[in-house]
Amino acid sequence: MKTLKLLSLIGLLACSGISYAQQLPQFTQYMFNTISVNPAYAGSRETLNITALHRNQWSGIVGNPRTNTLSIHAPLRNDRVGVGLSYINDRLGFESTNYVYGDFSYTIPVTANASLSFGLKAGFTNYRLETPDLNDQFFNAEFNNWSPNMGAGLYLSSNLWYVGVSTPRMFVADLNQGEFVAMERTGYYAIGGLVLDLAENVKFKPTVLSKVTNGAPATYDVTASFLFNEKLWLGASYRFNSSDSFGALLDFQVSSDIRIGYAYDLPTGDVKPYTTGTHEVILIYEVGFSRKGPAKSPRYF
Repeated sequence: MKTLKLLSLIGLLACSGISYAQQLPQFTQYMFNTISVNPAYAGSRETLNITALHRNQWSGIVGNPRTNTLSIHAPLRNDRVGVGLSYINDRLGFESTNYVYGDFSYTIPVTANASLSFGLKAGFTNYRLETPDLNDQFFNAEFNNWSPNMGAGLYLSSNLWYVGVSTPRMFVADLNQGEFVAMERTGYYAIGGLVLDLAENVKFKPTVLSKVTNGAPATYDVTASFLFNEKLWLGASYRFNSSDSFGALLDFQVSSDIRIGYAYDLPTGDVKPYTTGTHEVILIYEVGFSRKGPAKSPRYF
């Protein structure tokens, strides 16, 4: 009965005629998926990077949020220029939102060890609302609309720290242009982190992410991770928003080219009795740093 009540709430939020502020999905492993929110990150890995992520939020609830992302980015021969392409599919109940965006960055050195990148993102957001079989109890309508948008970002980094600010969607857009209001609102992100040596084979990396979207609650993520032998990341996180949650993550460098990771969140708010938690899996492929030329420093961000 509790599950049915929560499903009804999700369905009403996804399908009712109230004003709805569409915002980008959240990630526990945001520190490994920065390109999804900041175009200035494109090419910063100094090699070809392909990242795929799947997130199953509030597992156990029918119609729960599910997110899939795929991104690819790399520097060009002029290593100050980076380009990328990213795709996000976000589902909630009868709603499906697809983001298809290209990324461009330009980097300039500001000190001997730090550089500043400027980024632009442009593409389309597709919003689709499928009609549920409710015997016309509420409404009978379908939407499938594409809307252009663009974003911008700044990314200041060295080998041991980074900070960034961005707005992935700069313009407010009516995603369905119909009877029911689903708006893509302007969102603002700030991200930062650093790496500290604790021992010869142990490093500590604290990171933070804040997200503010017009018409939606602000979200703040705080994460503490430890790197062992340049292979294994272990960390814990806490998210502050309308549905606070604890999280844990594990990330392993399988080879010089492949890295896999898993994260688990457990909400502490009203949704906790209805779900077994949130599961997130990430797969990263990038050309190893030591294949050509002199070995480069490991990239922690």
